[in-house]
This record gives sequence, structure tokens and C-alpha cells, in this order.
Amino acid sequence: MNELEKVKESVGFLKTKIQKTPEIGIILGTGLGKFAEKIEVEQIIPYSSIPYFPVSTVEGHAGNLISGKIKNKQILAFQGRFHLYEGYSASEIALPIRVLRFLGAKILLESNAAGGMNPLFKAGNLVIIVDHINLTGHNPLIGENFEEIGVRFPDMSNPYDPEMIDLAEKIAIEEKIPVKKGVLVGLTGPNLETKAEYRFLKGIGADMVCMSTVVEVIAAVHAGLRVFGISVISDMCLPDALKVATFEEILATASYAEPLLTSLMENIIINL
Repeated sequence: MNELEKVKESVGFLKTKIQKTPEIGIILGTGLGKFAEKIEVEQIIPYSSIPYFPVSTVEGHAGNLISGKIKNKQILAFQGRFHLYEGYSASEIALPIRVLRFLGAKILLESNAAGGMNPLFKAGNLVIIVDHINLTGHNPLIGENFEEIGVRFPDMSNPYDPEMIDLAEKIAIEEKIPVKKGVLVGLTGPNLETKAEYRFLKGIGADMVCMSTVVEVIAAVHAGLRVFGISVISDMCLPDALKVATFEEILATASYAEPLLTSLMENIIINL
């Protein structure tokens, strides 16, 4: 079975569960786990029940698809995401994004926890993603292309929608939520990087590094979705002042930043 057939089968199943067309998809990654509490829930569908969907194996990723509303906006929220380091392929990671598009959504909101390499950042900061560098060595577009999903050679000059970036900055000022902007680099993980790697990544123009998001965004742009992304700086990765970081500390920092991130995302959705 090819990728298009898998997408269509997943969509067919979900249409028996979800009666309303979603306008906006949101991936509730690290730092947005409690955002589900803001949704007027209509359906909760476990990933494990959806044909061909991967299953989240990372702590803090619940593994549910939530259909519902925020104010008057119809939302489809992915409560947990999938990573290359879990053993999933780029195509498997892309499948839920493509399903979202085939269900009728036009917009994807992304969040992640990222290590900060810009010395002007500090742990707990929210950083709007303005561009990315894909160093994962993987791409969801490799292989047969299906025109129903997207064009063979999608343009990536503006993967993160400039209008939504402007909107987020305006809301941040109005709500007194401190935000910065930066370039994200994606690696596979699961190990954190060495001092030499951080120096290299900063040298090629990256402000923060993560193990997710980039593959998802490539798939989203290919499928014609408008994308907004934001990182929670979970730890600082300055090679000359590098401290040992644990997953527990990263989760704790993301949890600390969660109320501000939740408020920002909610207001973006309301104002889209």
C-alpha cells in the first residue's frame, strides 16, 4: 500500500468519528500538553485506533487525536507527536500531517522544546521559529510523489507563515508575553549534542536545536498548509558554559513556560 492510500484510509476512518471539518491543526508537543484543557472537546480518538498512525512512546505525549473547538474555531489537536529517534520513518511522521490536510484543515500550529544556542536566550524563553535547517538526514518527500498531496518540488522560501508570525508578535505585545525569534535546526537525537556540535550548529546560523518539528513542517508545506511554529527554550547549550541537562529538567522548564505558551497559542487561534 502506498502513502496516498494510507492517508486516504486514515481519513476515511476519521470521517466516521469527526463530523465537522477542522480549520486548524495543532501539535501539542513538549510545553503544550495541557493545552487540551482549553479545547471544547467533541471527540477523543486514540492514535492506536487510527489506521497506519504511529503511537507516541515519549513521556508526556498522551497519544490522542482531539476534535473540538476553541471559541468559534474548529480544532484538531495532536496530543503527542512522533520522532525519528523512536524508530519511525519520515513518511510515518508525515502521515498525520497529510491526514490533517485531507480532512480540510488549512493551518498547522507547531510547538517544541529546544536547546538554546543564542546567548541572548535563556531557559524558559518562547522563541517564534522564522526558518529552519534540516540536518536530520531524513525527508518525508523522498520516494514517489503524489500530486494529490503536493507538488514534486515544493518551495521552502517561507516555511513559517510571515503573516502568522506578525500576528503572534502583535498578540505577544498586547498580552505582555515576552517572545523572541530564531532559526531552528533539526537533528535526529535522542542524545543531546556535544560542545563541538553546538559550536558547529551556531556557526551555520541556528539559534536553537530540537529533535522534532522540521520533518513535520516539510510535510505540511508540501501539503499546502500554512505553518506557525514556536519553541520553548528548555536548556541553554552554550559550549563554553555547558551544563549537564537531564530529560526531567527539560520537562520541568517546558512546564514552567506552558501557561504563557498556552495563552499565546489560544489567542493566535482566536484571531486567525
